[in-house]
Amino acid sequence: MATPLPGLPSRGSHSGQPIMALFDLLGRRWTMRLLWELRSGPKSFRALQKACGGVSPSVMNTRLKELRASLLVENQNEGYVLTSLGDHLMKTLDPLRDWSRDWAAVLDEGG
Repeated sequence: MATPLPGLPSRGSHSGQPIMALFDLLGRRWTMRLLWELRSGPKSFRALQKACGGVSPSVMNTRLKELRASLLVENQNEGYVLTSLGDHLMKTLDPLRDWSRDWAAVLDEGG
């Protein structure tokens, strides 16, 4: 499966809309976890795998390749790190994380 990128068909959409490519990428198994773990700074492959607990090396390699192709992650001397674009994405998701906590609370209260 190809890396979802704006302008290309993605899972669930043939329109090539950037938001659909982003949702396809972020919805892939382990992608969000890898991005989350990289928020705290660079990590070697082994440290990142340990932080994710349970991701296979082959799946992690595939996801890191997709994240590098998407310009969200890069591999530097000290390990894998979020690019400025990846860091901006994670900060942009903060309000959505807040909303999801509110949603969970409402669901816990029974609506």
